[in-house]
Amino acid sequence: MTHPVPHFINGAPVTSLHGRAAPIYNPATGEQSGTVPLAGADDVASAVAAARTAFPDWAKSPPLRRARILNRFLRILEERLDELAAVITSEHGKVFSDAKGEVQRGMEVVEFATGAPQLLKGEITENVGTRVDSHSLRQPLGVVAGITPFNFPAMVPMWMFPVALACGNTFILKPSEKVPSASILLAQWLKEAGLPDGVFNVVHGDKQAVDALLTHPDVAAVSFVGSTPVARSIHETATLHGKRCQALGGAKNHMIIMPDADMDQAVDALMGAAYGSAGERCMAISVAVPVGETTAKTLIEKLVPRIHALNIGPGMDPESEMGPLVSQQHRDKVRGYIDAGVAEGATLLVDGRAFRRQGYENGYFIGGTLFDRVTPDMTIYREEIFGPVLAVVRASSYDEAAALINAHQFGNGTAIFTRDGDAAREFANQIQVGMVGINVPIPVPMAFHSFGGWKASLFGDHHMHGPEGVRFYTRLKTITTRWPTGIRSGAEYVMPTLG
Repeated sequence: MTHPVPHFINGAPVTSLHGRAAPIYNPATGEQSGTVPLAGADDVASAVAAARTAFPDWAKSPPLRRARILNRFLRILEERLDELAAVITSEHGKVFSDAKGEVQRGMEVVEFATGAPQLLKGEITENVGTRVDSHSLRQPLGVVAGITPFNFPAMVPMWMFPVALACGNTFILKPSEKVPSASILLAQWLKEAGLPDGVFNVVHGDKQAVDALLTHPDVAAVSFVGSTPVARSIHETATLHGKRCQALGGAKNHMIIMPDADMDQAVDALMGAAYGSAGERCMAISVAVPVGETTAKTLIEKLVPRIHALNIGPGMDPESEMGPLVSQQHRDKVRGYIDAGVAEGATLLVDGRAFRRQGYENGYFIGGTLFDRVTPDMTIYREEIFGPVLAVVRASSYDEAAALINAHQFGNGTAIFTRDGDAAREFANQIQVGMVGINVPIPVPMAFHSFGGWKASLFGDHHMHGPEGVRFYTRLKTITTRWPTGIRSGAEYVMPTLG
């Protein structure tokens, strides 16, 4: 039996004005579990109208009042974490413990956003000129939108809307149609926490809904996370229509393993970073770069048996370490990349294409895969695979390893494993990547720092959440004040110097 997932507009579930819909599947079984409506332009217009109507009162509400609502929402998330995580696992496929971790990382941004009264303080300077004062304000933009990917149905939306709401904006979320149910829970719980109707809305859909948001004149800003081609297009379209835009794209994250690294620690890190969440993370490590042949030999000897021993199964099985991919289409795409790696001459040490789980033969499973002797001209090196496929690219020196990373089109995340502080410092300072880990495989910043990559991994000027999130969702206004003193000095026709 399947269940329908509604839109959420102006504080209530809403059936689409169109008949278009898409199926929702359980990736572990391949069975349809629900349907989701695909919004048209008028559905989007309805959500924008609700958000626009709610904006003036929400923007005028004291930041402390907004923070208190987010605090109540945070308490609800803490109490119902397992419920939300189970919904994520049922539609995405990731193991339950990983889904819980996703929710917890999203909750950290909510917690950060509750500090809105502190975050929104302006600056003041007395007597910038004779009897003239200046002060600055950060004011909300208006109606803003978030377009989020399938791989983090709760966390990525929570990178966006808590900060946007804390700053006084109203919000429209367009989640991935593959994993829509978590967004409805978030909307219902925000309402329960006291959020006024129309301040947070959810519209499901495909490109039609996205285009409607990008071109609607009342949407002031758009946040996006997804693949690089789509991120580039989103940014171009949004800015062409006069909107502020931050669009996070793809990644090809490298991890350098130096000869002096703790090899057991490095292997543990690679297993989690390459195969956790079946590799469906923009911060996954997909390229291991051992420096020196001895390092490469030792690394591979330790990795191969660990990959063979991966416990792959349905996400709600507590023994599972890795679940299925999100869809049959995506599984087939990842298999195609493995085929390409073999055809282009990489050495396939562990092949996950034939993996089957008894009792779940129709699930979208693929086993952990390991390639050795991958070269920069190969497709599996150049492109983001977004699956449990790790490529080993051997380097003869640190300089060669670092040059590989700096030459790649993506610059999202990277890591180095070493005991050498000098090498680590050089790496942190010189590498052309936005987020860097030193003996940390997935260097996702905490919520009070900001998340974002470089090069083709980010389009726009602002990273997400943290201080950059506050800057993105507000605009600066500076006010210069002089009160009459009863003394007139006459008109001035030159540029004022306030001297």
